[in-house]
This record gives sequence, C-alpha cells and structure tokens, in this order.
Amino acid sequence: MKIKLLICLIIFTITGCAKSSTGRNQITLFSNSELSKMGITSFEELKQKEKISTDVKTNQYVQCVANAVIKHVPKSAHSGDWEVVTFDSPQVNAFALPGGKIGVYTGILQVTENQDQLAAIIGHEVAHVIERHSNERLSSNQLTQIGAAAGSAILTQQGVENKETWLMAGMAIAQYGFLMPYSRMHESEADIVGQDLMAKSGFQPKAAIALWQNMAKQSKGAPPEFLSTHPSNKTRIDDLTQHLTTANKLYQSKSRPSCIKP
Repeated sequence: MKIKLLICLIIFTITGCAKSSTGRNQITLFSNSELSKMGITSFEELKQKEKISTDVKTNQYVQCVANAVIKHVPKSAHSGDWEVVTFDSPQVNAFALPGGKIGVYTGILQVTENQDQLAAIIGHEVAHVIERHSNERLSSNQLTQIGAAAGSAILTQQGVENKETWLMAGMAIAQYGFLMPYSRMHESEADIVGQDLMAKSGFQPKAAIALWQNMAKQSKGAPPEFLSTHPSNKTRIDDLTQHLTTANKLYQSKSRPSCIKP
C-alpha cells in the first residue's frame, strides 16, 4: 500500500507543469508567493551575515546598471520594487532571488570591465528568476527524495540484499544524470535569456561573450563539465556567440544607459 501511495504521489506532483519563455517544459511544485517568501527571507539573512558596501560611487554604479535591466523584467517575474545590494566582498559572484532581490559582490566588479559586462551578469542572474529556475530546482530535489523513498520501500518489500548500495547507486545516477545537467541547462538558458534582456536594456549583447572570456581566465582548474553544475566557459562562449545575431536585433541603442564605473 505504501508503494502505491508513493507512486501516486509522484504522478500527482509531475502534473505541476509550466513552460519557460524558451518553450521548455518545467516541473514547478511551488507557488510564486512561496518562492518570494523564501527569497526575501534568504536575502535578509544574507544582509545580516555579509558586509554591505558603503562606497557611494560603487553603489550608484551597480544600482544604475540594475535599474536599467529591471525596467525590462516581465511583471510575471516580480511586480513590485526590486532591492539591489552591493556586498563588500572579494567573491566573484552575484545573484538574484524571487521576491525582487539582487545581490552583487564587489569582487565581480574586478572581472566586469564596463557597464555592459556587469549588465550581462545581472541579466543572467535575473533570468534565473524570470525562468523560475529556483522553483524547478526545489521541485526536482523534492521529486528525487520521493523517488528515493519509493525505491527504498520497494527494495525493502522485495527483500533485496545490499539495499544501501543500490540506493547510493540510484542517487549517484540522479545526481550526475539528472540534477547536475538540469543545473547546466538552467545556466545555459539564463545566459541566452540574460543576453536578450541586456540588449533590450540598451547594453551591448556582445559584452556577454567578453565577460565569459574574462571568467575563463579566472576559473583555471575548474572541474570538467560532466562533473560541474555549470557549463564550461567554452560552451557558454559558443552558445552566446551563436545567439548574438538574435540578441543584436533586440539591442536598443537609443536607450543606452550611461553608468560610470568607479
């Protein structure tokens, strides 16, 4: 009976489907309000832990680029105001969270040479929110846990020996065959959606290619793509280069921002 209930639960949860803006089918088990609450809570916790930059020019620069990008974010992703915080940290990182939150670490400003490259970063991160990637990742992790529970119940009922070994093998297959490629797919989708977004915002879309060329210099010794949650720098550069013709058609040169890097 437990096995039947677990199988029914899996079938039921898979029906929570949506589509990305690129036309890809998605499994999203959480509501937008749930994701927004999670994002807001995580952001507030992070602001308590991390040092926030007090440099006026740096904050103005990051806010300028973010504001230009935010104007072109669909209301379906977030209908209210966005909060942008610059963290004083050498981390080469940035992020966006459901609930209208953007964080930029000052370390990323050492890699982004100009406003266009910073827009590529912010556009990429906001694209994760637009495409509901957090929802997908949480949903896929939940389904993996349900599947593991179902597998354990089946193995126990059938009296299979070395049950733990079989379960570990199954989790490894899920990790490297589904969850990690799933994350790489998210990153690739965010690259393309982010490149379109920066173009609509008046930033040169070709800067996204230059950005990842800079990133490649920073990431020597990175794990092979098969064992990474991110595409290789070469893959990203090739994909963005291939998409450049499309992004250039969206480029709004007349509305080009003028954000001055400190």
